[in-house]
Amino acid sequence: MELNRTSARRRLRRPLRRTALITGVSSALLAGGVTVAPGASGTGDARVAALIARMTLDEKLSFVHGGTDPQALGQAGYIPGVPRLGIPELRLTDGPAGIRVNEHATAMPAPVALASSFDDRLARTFGEAVGHDGRALGQDVLLSPMTNIIRVPYAGRNFETFSEDPLLSSRMVAGEIEGIQSQGLIATVKHYAENNQEDNRMGVNVTVDEQTLRQIELPAFEAAVKAGAGAVMCSYNSVNGSPGCGSDELLNSILKEQWGFKGWVMSDWGATHATTDIVNGLDQEMPTGVFLGEELRTAITNGTIPVSELNDSVARILGQMKKFGLLDGTARPRPARDPEGGAKAAQKVAESGAVLLKNTGNVLPLTGKDTSIGLIGPTAKTPKVTGGGSSNVVPDSAASPLDTITQRAGRHATVRYAAGGDHTGAPIPATVLSPALPVDPDGTITVTPDAAFDYSGTLTVPADGDYSFVYDLPAAYGILKIDGNSVITGFLGASSATVRLTAGTHTFAAGALAIQGGPTKIRLNWVTPQAAQAAREQAVALARQVKTPIVFAYDDGTEGFDRKNLSLPADQDGLISAVADANPNTIVVLNTGSSITMPWLPKVKAVLDMYYPGQNGAEATARLLYGDVNPSGKLSQTFPASESVTPVAGDPLRYPGVDNQENYSEGVYVGYRWYDKEKAAPLFPFGHGLSYTSFAYRDLAVRQSHGELTVSFTLKNTGTRDGDEVAQVYVGASPRTTAPQAVRSLGGYQKVHLRAGQSKTVRIRVDAQQLKYWNTSSHGWALGTGKRDVWVGSSSRTLPLHGSVHVTR
Repeated sequence: MELNRTSARRRLRRPLRRTALITGVSSALLAGGVTVAPGASGTGDARVAALIARMTLDEKLSFVHGGTDPQALGQAGYIPGVPRLGIPELRLTDGPAGIRVNEHATAMPAPVALASSFDDRLARTFGEAVGHDGRALGQDVLLSPMTNIIRVPYAGRNFETFSEDPLLSSRMVAGEIEGIQSQGLIATVKHYAENNQEDNRMGVNVTVDEQTLRQIELPAFEAAVKAGAGAVMCSYNSVNGSPGCGSDELLNSILKEQWGFKGWVMSDWGATHATTDIVNGLDQEMPTGVFLGEELRTAITNGTIPVSELNDSVARILGQMKKFGLLDGTARPRPARDPEGGAKAAQKVAESGAVLLKNTGNVLPLTGKDTSIGLIGPTAKTPKVTGGGSSNVVPDSAASPLDTITQRAGRHATVRYAAGGDHTGAPIPATVLSPALPVDPDGTITVTPDAAFDYSGTLTVPADGDYSFVYDLPAAYGILKIDGNSVITGFLGASSATVRLTAGTHTFAAGALAIQGGPTKIRLNWVTPQAAQAAREQAVALARQVKTPIVFAYDDGTEGFDRKNLSLPADQDGLISAVADANPNTIVVLNTGSSITMPWLPKVKAVLDMYYPGQNGAEATARLLYGDVNPSGKLSQTFPASESVTPVAGDPLRYPGVDNQENYSEGVYVGYRWYDKEKAAPLFPFGHGLSYTSFAYRDLAVRQSHGELTVSFTLKNTGTRDGDEVAQVYVGASPRTTAPQAVRSLGGYQKVHLRAGQSKTVRIRVDAQQLKYWNTSSHGWALGTGKRDVWVGSSSRTLPLHGSVHVTR
């Protein structure tokens, strides 16, 4: 494979590359041993070279690993700078869906919702909102966006990334980075590369062929580089035998040489494996200096690693600081926070990215005739804002759907509520635990960085049944085991799981570790079968009494852990089914982070997927349900009909791996490409999304010019409401290419606004790159020539227009 075959050749070339002279720098500086690689952002920059020449070894080392922030703003990482040379400190913050520090911030919708908008300009707006907030909250570097491809439907961080399609992910990441950096905040694209699952992310070695790597996972990272991303975060996992943060081929050859990346490479937190990673392209170890601290100092002192490697890394960091005006005082002034502007952007993304999955009989939008409404589900009253892990933001405020829908329904309507379930639970009584949990009077458990929570005992339950456990870990990592089996693994947020227990005594063990600066309060609660049944009966009773029941369903996606299945937690599938049996007019609103199975789908009238909608999700939900906004989002990932029919089903080597080895044997057939190849019917296809109006496609024309295609057609709004349609162009395989090819792949798209009855000629450009494939013989891109099919429509499976074009060199 490419990664292994060329590594020796790259190592032989490195001494010349790493010790190249800096154009325009005085001989005095060169005599001081200051050398910077040609690929570094500081190359040819006398200011950067002069600073490096004046820095001590300790000061240089302080740039290539994290330190301790004396101000403790609660951000993820810190670099102290060199005050005597006028080099300021750097603060690095998590932020896929907003800034995560010890302050309130704008909680944006999950990035997967942004991608479902298929709106490149909105991606920039999203980035601008996060970038502004980050600068206002004292941050310099944003650890976002994430752009790993959605390969595994179970992956815990699918909500944090964009899509299963490389073109859509590329356009989203480019727009977001441009928006972030327009505000003076340095963007970090992550996790490079193939971090497509959370389970065993630190141990798994991904075996992926060269074509799949280049065509599926890497395009969005390259788009981020072209958009000017200041930093790249390398991944925990290994790729083809080399650690993500120590891969010479990924970091040096592809990223820095082939793509010309000018910024710096930082490790994911704790992902550095060896001091020699700095030779293989890593520039900065986070969050501390296990390998690039004292061990690097020793290696440089004894000559094992040349100082030029260190200088190159420091130059890359300083080069980006200079680019953003941090070295000469020309940086954008830190703005005041703009909560109102942030909320407006968050709501726009939530509205634009929501996907109407089903709408039988046009039950939606709600009208003034819907005067009897029942809201069911815990998140109807306590809003689901965001996912767990590094995306867990403390919002400025967040209204509940119960409040916003009640207000929108008006005084002539009756809106009632039933929980239907419990997503917070109640304290586990001391009478069933031995020993009792060490809870404070408010029912919480205090955990500090110096005193972890470690409990081991027994749980005695009075009857057989399904017991749900809720572990709330706002600033901690935790694990719960029952009878020796891992039930919950949680990180920065609330996680829940339902376990079937027999009457009697079970072993019960729990632990938690604070991961932020000060003490934190955690909760470990439960929901008994009796409490769950009572809540369900109240919900079913309410459903019988109202005209329109609306069930709000949720899941708990989080960093660090994958979902165990694609079902809704806490038997919400059973709740929805019971409510729909009681009232066939049932509507479901999803606050979920990724694809789910829906055994109740035939019973319900409508399904609106809001994802994790951010702090203004409730306002957006009300406006969408009532038609004040016409839904226009499209799925950025396939929803499988069952867990037995997915690209990774039935093959543990594909997922989750065996003995730390994982084989991406499906090759380029990721997401909808696999469903098309296997002729498998999904529950909902990639690109699917309904509207409150209708659209018609006609008059397809395709022409080739200068190596790209122009696809034109007429799009008409045939309904009675104004609306937006995401028109999608798919390109078929080349008959002259023997390499694996998708039946069809997304070649372009455009979001088009049409008034009711309006027609418009739409032209979508399919650039030359979308007609190419990676040739593993020449190790480069090659054009797929010959007759190529072209389809146009509203999803990967709804393609009313079909034509062809002859692609020539």
